[in-house]
Amino acid sequence: MTVAMERILAWKILPRFMMLMMSVSAWRVVEWFMLLPDPTTQQSALVSVVTGAMTGAFAVWLNNEK
Repeated sequence: MTVAMERILAWKILPRFMMLMMSVSAWRVVEWFMLLPDPTTQQSALVSVVTGAMTGAFAVWLNNEK
């Protein structure tokens, strides 16, 4: 590998970018849910799944950052 590629991999740009995008999408889902006038149980289940997946992804990401 080239020196530039090794530095890019050492900075872990892709995992950090993916975590940023997951955080933004989870934020948008919760924001969407809070703006609903009369949410259904299916919509609340979607928010629960997204926030649960975000919790798991965040835990995995933190364990791999050390």
